[in-house]
Order: sequence, then structure tokens, then C-alpha cells
Amino acid sequence: MEINQLLKFEPILKDKVWGGEKLIKTLHKKSNRKDIGESWELSDVEGDTSIVVNGDLKGTDLKSLISDYKSALMGSKIYNHFGDKFPLLIKFIDAKKALSIQLHPHDDLAKKRHNSFGKTEMWYVMQADEKANLIVGFKKEVTPEEYLHHLENKSLTNILNIDEVNKGDVYFIPTGRVHAIGAGVLLAEIQQTSDITYRVYDWDRPNPDGTFRELHTEEALDAIDYSAQESYDTKYTKEQNKSTEIVSCPYFTTSVLPIQGKVEVNHANKDSFVIYMCVEGNVDFYYNNQKESLQMGETILVPACIKELVLESEISSELLEVFIK
Repeated sequence: MEINQLLKFEPILKDKVWGGEKLIKTLHKKSNRKDIGESWELSDVEGDTSIVVNGDLKGTDLKSLISDYKSALMGSKIYNHFGDKFPLLIKFIDAKKALSIQLHPHDDLAKKRHNSFGKTEMWYVMQADEKANLIVGFKKEVTPEEYLHHLENKSLTNILNIDEVNKGDVYFIPTGRVHAIGAGVLLAEIQQTSDITYRVYDWDRPNPDGTFRELHTEEALDAIDYSAQESYDTKYTKEQNKSTEIVSCPYFTTSVLPIQGKVEVNHANKDSFVIYMCVEGNVDFYYNNQKESLQMGETILVPACIKELVLESEISSELLEVFIK
């Protein structure tokens, strides 16, 4: 059965002890809360399933869409592999305060311990306050004993790589890599469908009720990648009105598409859904006499059976394009 429309979904907003107001003030999400940390744009996580807000399929949840449209929505190879489970979780994140230092287990460990996928992810920085930073990986290779020594002495940041970041910076976070989003960073996050996080240090920060969030010291020990790289940011170039690949891994491929004017898009070579996240400006999507508009901070899902569409923007705008090879 073919699916004949582009799909927009209701954002699922998550209040966090580290959240702020940029998702509301900058990305125009609707909430009266002042501590919204995440907007889940496209989710098949149990208990947080995205619901369509446009067109004939308005009110339908993502699980039902996959069940009804199968390969037409997902792509045949993806549907054959994942069945009725959507493989990606798409978010916007606002860190008013620093997130905990954390990591995610790989697929085998996550399956064994949590009956879940692992969590490989990437970040695209949309806005960063002056001197805002990200923690990604170790400065140099360490042993588990060295790591534990610094963890116990609250000196973990002495051995971690800390980068000041700016708009447009990209970081790929494979499983096992220790990381944290610093205060003042607004970013787009693309990840495997998983909510499994091993939190190793939370800045001794209490919850509003005075309790502390759980730490996962023991679970993390055999999940951490203790190696180091010279640099952790992803270098890439951009070309106006052309899609340029910036990250590719077995779980997802992400390209950046700066757009001004009209661009004709053809996905005939992809056996996959395509997700577009608007990270700057606004873009109109045209398909089969339908028009959908994306503002900065909005996301749209193009079903795998839709191969041709036209994108148009009167101003300088930018999209992230996400699919699975």
C-alpha cells in the first residue's frame, strides 16, 4: 500500500533538570515550562510514540503507520531488518546547564542487558553561547583504573576532551565514547532508537526534590571506549543547493543541504525513508500538489515510496537530510 503524503509529527517535549527555554523561544515549541531540555521530533520509543499532525493521516501514530504501510514507509531493506520498529530517534536539545557525563552501550551489550538497541548518535550544533563546549572522548588513552581514579576524585574533566563549539559544528558519537553537552548549546541529535544511557558523573547536582539521579558506575566500566583520537569534530564542506554527506555509519547517514531558491530532489537511489530537519531559516516542501512548510526547529518524514519532491526557500536556509543506506 502506497503512502501519499509527507509527514509532520507532534513534538514530544521533555523537561530536564538541565533544560532551558531555547526550544520554546528559538525553535517555537509550545510549552509554559522553563526547563524543557529535549524535543523528540520522531520517536518510536515505548511510551513516547510520535503522532502525525498534518494531512489525511493526522492523528495516526508512528507504530500504526509502519504496521499499515511497511516498506512503502520504511524502505524494503529497512523494513525487512527492523520490522515494525522505527530505527531512529530524532531530537532537538537545549542545554541551559551541562548534561551529565555519560555514554551508551553497543548493540550486543544493550541487547543482553536491556533488550534494546545500542545508541550511536551524532550532534549538529545549531547555536552556542560564547565559550559553550561539548565533552567528547578522552584527551589521551586511559586505563579503566585511571578512569576510576579520576571519577572517584571528581577530576574526570582533567582527562576528557573539551571543545568550545560554534554553529555548524558536527560530532559523531559512537557507542562507548564518553560525552556531555555543555551549558549554552542548542543542537540537533540523530540517534538509534534507544533510551539507554549510562550516566557516570552528574556534577553532584540534586533534583528539585533534593534527590540525585542514578549513576551507572559499574555498568559503564565494560562499555567505555578508553582510546583517544587527535580530534573528535567532523570536518565537512557545504555547497549551496546541494546535499553533502557529513556522517555515514551503519545506523544512519546524514547530509547537510544549504538552500536558497528552488531545488528538485530525487530519492530514486535510496531504499529508505528520508528525514529532513530544518536547522536554519525555513523551507517549503512540494509534492503531488501538496505543500508543507518547515521552520527552523521542525522535522518532516518523507516516506520511502516518495521519490521526487521540490524544495524552495526565499531566504538562506539549511536542512539536515537523514536516511539509512
